[in-house]
This record gives sequence, structure tokens and C-alpha cells, in this order.
Amino acid sequence: MLPQFSYVRPETLKDTVKHLNVPGAAAHAGGTDLIGCLRDGIMQVNKVVSLNALPDLHGIRETADGGLLIGAMTTITEVSESPLVRRKYPGLAQGASEVAGPQLRNQGTIGGNLCQKPRCWYYRGEFNCLRKGGDNCYALDGEHLFHAIFGHDRICVITHPSDTAPPLVALGAKVRIIGPEGKRTIPVANLHVSPADNVRAETVRKQGEVITHIELPRPPENLRSSYRKVRARRSWDFALAGVALALEMDGDRVNKSRVVLSGAAPVPWRSQPVENAISNRRLNAETIEKAARAVVEGADPLPGNMYKLDLFKGLIEEELYTVSRELR
Repeated sequence: MLPQFSYVRPETLKDTVKHLNVPGAAAHAGGTDLIGCLRDGIMQVNKVVSLNALPDLHGIRETADGGLLIGAMTTITEVSESPLVRRKYPGLAQGASEVAGPQLRNQGTIGGNLCQKPRCWYYRGEFNCLRKGGDNCYALDGEHLFHAIFGHDRICVITHPSDTAPPLVALGAKVRIIGPEGKRTIPVANLHVSPADNVRAETVRKQGEVITHIELPRPPENLRSSYRKVRARRSWDFALAGVALALEMDGDRVNKSRVVLSGAAPVPWRSQPVENAISNRRLNAETIEKAARAVVEGADPLPGNMYKLDLFKGLIEEELYTVSRELR
């Protein structure tokens, strides 16, 4: 059963910020995550602030410098099907197309996808876990089949659920945020919060702040971007393992690279070891073998999710071989 709450639908960003800048207020975008959180009782909300009457937060347009500006209220379907996104940033289009199922993609927004709550069954269940204000991460000694192998510091082993965040990080995207203290722009790479920094927060947004747009820089020449996701059920599941690639190529040589993993950590996980293994090198069998070994450097798996080590190795190998074949 949903709790009682008030509902407002402001028509300006100024009023939106004013309504959000009170304890117990929550933004309503597509609502595909918020409604479930309210029903499950994992958020204490007494005011829901709709963003649907803010036209400036909708749509995709090309910027003067050749990049893209995506409104935070743009639906996942619009992102995945946009000719501009598909042409300039295929990795983002692929990531958006892998989100949930068609109904949720039609309703959910890219801003909401970046800010969604964890899907850990203890957090979503009737457990007063560490992230909800309790004293324990129950997944550490409990069921953690789908949980993190990087970046958890044995504090909280959720995996970040977004399929758009990894390609956005790989592509060097930024988010525009507005709040009581004004406007700011930060890289998507700095948006999410690790358990060691704050175990009870998913993003760096403050009370009253809302994401308005996502900025994508002009893609470099010879950029190859992609996103691949492995999941238990093809129909709609969250990632067991995934990888976003943004490779700047010179023939078969990788000049620069950004490699970001999903299903791996409490935040989108940039794999510096893989980047080091492939950058400034020809993308041949030897390089790809090194990259597959490198992807699990620094991993801290739990007894029930050690299978992810081999899964990520195979995923990196397959994706890099795919790029290599396409270059021939």
C-alpha cells in the first residue's frame, strides 16, 4: 500500500526547487522507480513533486559545438531511438535499449535512470540494512549472487542498476543540476557516491537539487562506442555484468580508451587496468588477452559471486574481439 503524501506539479524550475527543498520531498519523473520505493516503504516521503510540467527538461538537441543536450525528462525510449544518439553515440543508444522492458522504457526517463535506487533484495525487503539506517549489510554474509565485486569496501555490496550511466561515463558526459544554491555542472563520473563516502546516498545531489540536462561532448574522430549487457533473463533483468566502451582508434590502434563496467560495483566502475592494457596498443590477440586478465585486477568477490570474475573476463574479450573484427 502506498503511504499518504501530497502531490504538486510546478510549472517553473524555481517553484520546483522550492517544493523539493523541504525534508520528505521527492522528485517524480517517470515514476517507475519512485512508486515501487514508496510501496516498499524504503523512502519516507510526504510530498511528491512532479517534473512533468517543465517543457525545458524534455527532448534531445544538437549543441553548437557538435555535442548533444538531453533533457532529464526525456524517456529512455526516446534516447534509444534518437537518430542523433544512434549516429553520434551508439554506445548510449545501446545502453538505453537494454533498460528493462518496452513499457518501462516508454515511461522511465534518463534522469531517473541515473538516480534510481539500488535493487538489492535486502534493501528492497523488510530488512533495516546499513543503507536504510541500520547496522549491517545483510548481503555480505547472506545472498549476494548478483552483488558487487568492486568498490564495496566490505561496507555495502549493492551494484549500481543503471544501464545508461556506464556509457555516459565512458563518453565523458556531464549533468546540469539546479538547486537552492543555484546551478552547477558535474561529470556523470562524479555523480554517484561510493559506500565508503556515504553509505546512505546514491548521488551527490543535495536537498532540493534536481538534474535538468545531460551534456554530451562532441564525439572525437574515429570514436567507437558500445554497450554490452549480460543478464539472467533477456526480457528485462538488471546486469550481471556489462561493459561500456569508448575507444578512439587509429586504424587498429587504440589511441585513448574509457572502459566502464556495470553490474560490478555500487557505482559505474571505470576499469583503469583494462584501459592501461589497451591504450596506445594495437587491438590484437595479445592485447585483448591482457585486457581480459586486467579486468579483474583489484576485484573483491564474495563466495556467492565469484563467477563474475570469469564473466567479466569473457565479456571484455568478446567485446574487444568484436571491435577488432569490425576494423578489418
